Amino acid sequence: MANKIIDKAGRELNADEKDKISYNVSTVFQTFHGDEGISYQELDSTENTELYTEDDVVEVFIRANSGGTRLGKSDLLFSLLNAIWDHSDEQMEELLSGLNRHGFAFNRDFVLKLCLTLLNKGARYEVSKFRKPGVREEIEKEWHNITNALRDVVDFIRGSTFIQCDKAMPSYLTLIPLVYCRYHFADNWKVAKGIDTYLLRTLLCGAFSGSPDALIDDCVDKIKEQRGFDLNQMFDTIRSKGRSLELTEDRLWKMGYSSDSIHLLFNLWYNRFNYEPAYDNNLPQVDHIFPQSILQEIKVASPENGLRNTMKYKKDERNQLANCMLLTREENGRGGKSDILPEVWFSDKKEEYLDMHLIPKNKDLWKIENFEDFIEERKKLIREKFLYLLA
Repeated sequence: MANKIIDKAGRELNADEKDKISYNVSTVFQTFHGDEGISYQELDSTENTELYTEDDVVEVFIRANSGGTRLGKSDLLFSLLNAIWDHSDEQMEELLSGLNRHGFAFNRDFVLKLCLTLLNKGARYEVSKFRKPGVREEIEKEWHNITNALRDVVDFIRGSTFIQCDKAMPSYLTLIPLVYCRYHFADNWKVAKGIDTYLLRTLLCGAFSGSPDALIDDCVDKIKEQRGFDLNQMFDTIRSKGRSLELTEDRLWKMGYSSDSIHLLFNLWYNRFNYEPAYDNNLPQVDHIFPQSILQEIKVASPENGLRNTMKYKKDERNQLANCMLLTREENGRGGKSDILPEVWFSDKKEEYLDMHLIPKNKDLWKIENFEDFIEERKKLIREKFLYLLA
């Protein structure tokens, strides 16, 4: 097999490359033919079928897999539910497929953490909670009400807010207090005010990033105390945990290419773009106005040796928000913008196109030698558009 691969390489391979191919083929053969492919653990006295309950077997499963685990924590915890609830897997998959068919990415971890929080077990995600008597039975009993509350909140978000897909949801955990309100205080949920503001501030400012379990519990306690959702009380609670809700300019300019929050900002910016295509690859795409490949080619003299071999524009400068725009799949696909400079790309665009993308109208700024001046002028336009959000 190694010789066949070497023969089909399409070029003459050196000795090291041939040795590497031979080694890799040998390793694959050993893995699938020589080593034990499946590890298992046999319990004592398995001939006595009455000796072990399903919970005992699940306990061994968790302990055996929690060492060098390849399973996620949700898999281990969900196995506990499966032990007492025959249809839990089907019910979970039905819920997730329904929620995610509109472009979201809810997963088991979120749903299990949500279940614990709604049942007042605390947001902290621990195996021990699922082992406590009655917890799993309560989740099964309340599953219909829990999933209805979650679906109702997601329907509200899709229908009444700027969030239309997973890309605009940097943290799903910000939804848990809202679902708690809907689950326990459904009448208040119907008349709650400021939910869109809550989502905008918490998501843009990353209020629920990091380790937010204590924050979730505090927000839930405030909802219980108020018997519903009160925006000011929620913001006071979040700030009391040292979490910021103010969008500063510094934070705004960090929302560049590949950042978690750029699509959230673009959902507000480009409200006419389709963020719910039938095919995921047709989602709008973030693109560089001045192409990365061209900016990377611009060199300046090195301060150490004077040679013109130092890249002028570092990664952060190339990827900054003011050098990013949102394009449709057609615009950015094959035969689209690609590495075209703005002086060419914008040359035949109508004024409304420039306005939508907040592009400075001075055509001299579209030239590569004026990149820095373009950035400063576009920052002014972006700042003006989002002035209402800035602290």
